[in-house]
Amino acid sequence: MTQVKAPLAQKNSADEPCPMTEFVSLISGKWAIPILYRLIVLNAPVRFSDLLRAMAPITQKELTRQLRLFEQRGLVARRAYAEVPPRVEYQITPLGLTLERALTPLAAWMREYGSQLARPEADNFAD
Repeated sequence: MTQVKAPLAQKNSADEPCPMTEFVSLISGKWAIPILYRLIVLNAPVRFSDLLRAMAPITQKELTRQLRLFEQRGLVARRAYAEVPPRVEYQITPLGLTLERALTPLAAWMREYGSQLARPEADNFAD
């Protein structure tokens, strides 16, 4: 039996919490989506140093913070090798890979419409 999908407006009443609130709290910060998107596109183990270089100008501290959060949430897997010098690799997990269905359309939308977005200007905020 097939289900008919309700329009977005009918799925949530004003009293229900917005599911996007939790998503935004999980995937928040300037670098969160770009990091996840890069790991999804690569879909292979990536050394921390390579990811740091590819994500420039992100700081080492911020990349570490974001990767730890994603690891705690089950979106990214971390593998440390007992080598000298130390080697650590990160890879998107199967759960993290499911975000591709959400992030790919956002990336396409930005490529098509991103240039039309109004950029904040100092005089837009003047009294």
